[in-house]
Amino acid sequence: MNQFKTYFFLALLTALFILVGWTLGGKTGATYALILAAMFNLITYWLSDKIILKMYRARKVAPGESPELYEIVGELTNTANLPMPKIYMIQSESPNAFATGRNPQNAAVAVTTGIMGLLSREELKGVIGHELSHIKYRDILIGTVAATIAGAFLCRDPHYLANALRKLETGAKRIPLEANPSTAHLFIVNPLRGRGIMNLFSTHPPIQERIKKLEEMTL
Repeated sequence: MNQFKTYFFLALLTALFILVGWTLGGKTGATYALILAAMFNLITYWLSDKIILKMYRARKVAPGESPELYEIVGELTNTANLPMPKIYMIQSESPNAFATGRNPQNAAVAVTTGIMGLLSREELKGVIGHELSHIKYRDILIGTVAATIAGAFLCRDPHYLANALRKLETGAKRIPLEANPSTAHLFIVNPLRGRGIMNLFSTHPPIQERIKKLEEMTL
């Protein structure tokens, strides 16, 4: 679903480019607009991860700065048979996390300072398992609920992520994240507090639905 929305909005933007081009310059204008839209989409595909990380002022962290986080990511990437992603930290007390990158070889996991202070090691492991599931399946065949289940299998205990989600929902409501609506779908819990059209960008099912799925699992 995340990937579908991305493609939908890119297609919509392309159509808008062409419409404006046709209005201003007829067939020639539409052709130039199509070329411009194709270039824009290509840049978005190749650089979207860097743009998103910069948008949130995410800072790449070295193993010595956050050894526990690196240890968890390393353990789970080995289990999932994935390359080690780059790890970033976002300076925000709002607890949240996301994964980005065009493929597993060019992936990054970003966590906020708030999530590091809120979750136990086991709960953090559940969150990282969820994010690595998005990387492994590239968000093409897997949505938020499916990634939740896949993440639970990856860390071998569904209660890790269930407990994390309870804390994250409360924490994110108490300290909202200043998030761009177009990137809201990336985060493990919805950072948007608005209603209406802004939530078109959100693909998050209710937290309780995700927790229920986890609690029904027996590993």
